[in-house]
Amino acid sequence: MFLGIDLGTSSVKALLLDEGQRILADATRPLTVARPHPGWSEQDPEAWWQALLGVAGELRAARPRDWAAVRGIGLSGQMHGAVALDAAGAVLRPCILWNDTRAAAECRAMEAAVPELHAIAGNLAMPGFTAPKLLWLQRHETEVFARTRHVLLPKAWLGYRLAGEMVEEMSDASGTLWLDVARRDWSEALLAATGLSRAAMPRLVEGSAPAGRMRPALAVEWGFDQPPVLAGGAGDNAAGAVGLGAIRPGDAFISLGTSGVVFATTDHYRPWPQGAVHSFCHALPGTWHQMAVTLSAAASLAWWAGVARESEAALLAGLTAVQAPSPVFFLPYLSGERTPHNDGAVRGAFAGLAQESDRAAMTQAVLEGVAFSLRDGLDALAASGTALREATVIGGGSRSRLWVGVLAAALGIPLHRLAAGELGGAFGAARLARLAVTGEAAEAVCTTPERLETIAPDPGLAAAYAERLPRWRALYPALSSLEVKP
Repeated sequence: MFLGIDLGTSSVKALLLDEGQRILADATRPLTVARPHPGWSEQDPEAWWQALLGVAGELRAARPRDWAAVRGIGLSGQMHGAVALDAAGAVLRPCILWNDTRAAAECRAMEAAVPELHAIAGNLAMPGFTAPKLLWLQRHETEVFARTRHVLLPKAWLGYRLAGEMVEEMSDASGTLWLDVARRDWSEALLAATGLSRAAMPRLVEGSAPAGRMRPALAVEWGFDQPPVLAGGAGDNAAGAVGLGAIRPGDAFISLGTSGVVFATTDHYRPWPQGAVHSFCHALPGTWHQMAVTLSAAASLAWWAGVARESEAALLAGLTAVQAPSPVFFLPYLSGERTPHNDGAVRGAFAGLAQESDRAAMTQAVLEGVAFSLRDGLDALAASGTALREATVIGGGSRSRLWVGVLAAALGIPLHRLAAGELGGAFGAARLARLAVTGEAAEAVCTTPERLETIAPDPGLAAAYAERLPRWRALYPALSSLEVKP
């Protein structure tokens, strides 16, 4: 038996996977995000731990014998967060999350201090990445920075609580701006630019490699027959790729989670910072991937549901079909944007509102705005030389056949829906746990899950979106001129 854990932004999910790769049980606990100032986004790591205890207890109660037989644990997690620890390993402040935009000035300072940053890290310096956050702490919370002895990413902090060791793997480390992505090792120059050294960093392993074992006392407390092996794990999107079997060059998927991602696996390091494309290590040795990211995908629909005082399901139910573009535009820059703009200060907007604009038109505009933003990402990948001809869709938004149809038309490629599209991160983490325990070949374990259906672009809607896309893109410069100061 293998346990997969996914530490997301809105929830902690976990599942039990048997040797036949059947999901025996899964559980979820919600998380909340604190926003103490405009542009800030934080969570208390202790809330992650309490949520993990909740899902673990639920799975143990549901399948006690299977739970006791767990041999390996894999962790997937939200990327880029900064958990600052003191010399004793205690958390010094709430974790600054991936969609926090306060560190824009620090990004500029890093790029000026290390001109070769793009070549080493394979990415632009973006406020959401981890390194600029530490430079912000150095400048604005000097006492916290002075006491900081270790920095962990969110899932690595959970691993530290489970196994007592500070260990990180390559895919998540790639999102820090401290990793030499081609060499798969920490960069002394990038660490020095934020006042840190290798001593502050966790030990690096591959995602499919053993990273340690659960602390024996905790294993007894949790009811395991023996302390399970802890795998290196993966950042959320790389874990999703492992869960989908997207481990070969050319494999691709699109995530409609809190954020939106266009993901493509590559067999070599392929940076494209001029298009704000991420170039990261994959969770498997000798493999890399590219990502284009929009910061508010399903988060945009959740925000609109809150404003409209209606459930997301009810809003989607109000759209029986999408046969023509909404007369309303929506720009999904609620937390800034990454690909292709790298603009943490821009904010979203509805445009084209009229007296007749109703809830349905605005809901459809939200779906289309996210789809157009992902089209920006698709085109950025194409400019780097990575052209996608089809992709699988995962994440909470993939539950909506309507939204996937809108997305297929906006992207102009067929999209595949899966039977278990929402459990990709936890499922991939469980697969990595199996690889760490058994040493099997990744190709034998990371197969493609069952597809529900393939949704091809509707020709008429695709043509209408192609005509509308330039008008949608023309709105960004106007919004950019109204940027807020985080």
